[in-house]
Amino acid sequence: MNVFSYEQASSAAAAINLAKTSQEPRYLGGGTNLVDLMREGIERPETLIDITQLPGAIERRVDGGLLIGAAARNTALAADPYVRLHFPMLARSILAGASAQIRNMATVGGNILQRTRCRYFYDDASRCNKRQPGAGCDAKDGFNRYHAILGASQDCVATHPSDMCVALVALDAVLHLDGPEGARTIPLSDFHRLPGDRPDIETELRQNELITAIEVPAFPFGRHSTYRKVRDRASYAFALVSAAAAIDIDEAGKVRDIRLALGGVAHKPWRALKAEATLRGEAATAASFRAAAEAELASAVGLKDNEFKIELAKRTIVAVLDELKGEGV
Repeated sequence: MNVFSYEQASSAAAAINLAKTSQEPRYLGGGTNLVDLMREGIERPETLIDITQLPGAIERRVDGGLLIGAAARNTALAADPYVRLHFPMLARSILAGASAQIRNMATVGGNILQRTRCRYFYDDASRCNKRQPGAGCDAKDGFNRYHAILGASQDCVATHPSDMCVALVALDAVLHLDGPEGARTIPLSDFHRLPGDRPDIETELRQNELITAIEVPAFPFGRHSTYRKVRDRASYAFALVSAAAAIDIDEAGKVRDIRLALGGVAHKPWRALKAEATLRGEAATAASFRAAAEAELASAVGLKDNEFKIELAKRTIVAVLDELKGEGV
């Protein structure tokens, strides 16, 4: 049995002070990932610091952007009328994740901080460098249908599970952090790490830091965006491949600007910068969409069970951009 103490913080400063004076502390939001890992014996905190009383407001900024309190529930963010109208890719990504019950519990900050994992991470009879550094990775030669095709290493091939983070990366979201060293900000695209030789270190979060808010900049063509998730079953399944996309096409039919990020393909939400660069200034055609997808996936490497994901990712990119073009963007 994992014995732990429970504390509740009324502010970020109080939470940080509790963490500094506690043994093996963990911040607790909705608990949908952390409590599950505790139940499996993977996480063994000695102190849980409840931060659900921290701000969770969804604030519309004067410039059209958003400031989302880290304690906002996923369901509330997906249902917000301004988010649904101006950032549809974000609302749709949240609704594609988990079940309604979990979305009702999960916080936005907690979703960002959920562990990158696979089935071998949960199985203490398997070798997992993420669970035990230096142990090895049984996923490489095991069942790896859901694993990474981009940015993987010899030490880990797991994929990041969040749908919401894929949309937030495409939207250039910025995290507001607070900790013992003070407040700071970091782009979400830089927050999660690729596995390298330390897959157990998943983010750039410093000791006892927490996420206080998520800032989404104003997005001129945000209404013309969407999120598509390709998975083995219709609900409560991680993505094989997902895509968050927005495209701005000028009067001549050329791509003026584009945002594209992929999920289910890497250890972190994957911003498709090569595809974006390939498409800007080009005609918005199926052929150019395919060329952009080819450029992005040129470095992809499949495993024995997931090589199909390379072609699936290319087709998903083309399909999503075709869909947006058909909406008359």
